[in-house]
Amino acid sequence: MMNARTLSLGWRTDLMFARFDGELIPREDCFVVHTPTNPTFWWGNFLLFDHAPRLGDAVRWLRRFEAEIATAQPLSRHVAFGIDTPEPFALPADFVAAGLTLFASNVLTLRRAQLRAPRAALEAARFSVHRLELPAQAAQAVDLQVATDAGQHQPVADYRTFRERQMARYGAMARAGLGRWYGVFTTHDGQLVADCGLFSDGRVGRFQHVSTHPQWRRRGLCTALIHAVCRAGFETMNLDTLVIVADPEDVAIGLYESLGFERGVRSWQLERPPRDPAP
Repeated sequence: MMNARTLSLGWRTDLMFARFDGELIPREDCFVVHTPTNPTFWWGNFLLFDHAPRLGDAVRWLRRFEAEIATAQPLSRHVAFGIDTPEPFALPADFVAAGLTLFASNVLTLRRAQLRAPRAALEAARFSVHRLELPAQAAQAVDLQVATDAGQHQPVADYRTFRERQMARYGAMARAGLGRWYGVFTTHDGQLVADCGLFSDGRVGRFQHVSTHPQWRRRGLCTALIHAVCRAGFETMNLDTLVIVADPEDVAIGLYESLGFERGVRSWQLERPPRDPAP
């Protein structure tokens, strides 16, 4: 039977969100993760295996996803498999033929003594970093997140609904004392220009959805935000370790490393977008 305590740090912190308002079901060879409040969230509705896929597994894995996820939640029309293994692997040909794509994520960690100050301080006369009040300010965060996405997810209305559901989850977690949502605001008109969340169910904190408005990038805002939230995590939330999971090709990794984050093992994801129109 799969045991959550033996998972790598990236997946272990990822599953804290499913434990809060979803379902985390251990099977002999995988975890089944459901988020009934957000069925179109690919990485809230997936199967997590502790071994790499092998040639000949594709049909069986797809049938498992259909039985465990899609049948119970008809709106979950994607396919998503998490792989918790430290070693890189090639995607078997039958998975490729089934339309699945392999992605990797870097898991970066930071302890209190590693935190470094940004090279340049935030312009206090123009910007401030503070905590958002949820749900009162959730709409501001959603507007920023949709603008940051810049239409990558289509249709945009569906992506907005997805982000609204995510912010409702984060607001519920904040009210339960499990985390906070932070933002960078302009001082002259109170516009939210960058945001992220930090959540924990123990001594390890996990960042969520770091974003900066396209018109406000390359001004050091994200660096200042992450630094401020790291300090809050250590000093206010009394956490020991902070975790950020990022795309290996994302330039933001350099930003995180400049503040003291260190790369650890990668996590692996297999996914296939919905093939048919929404019911």
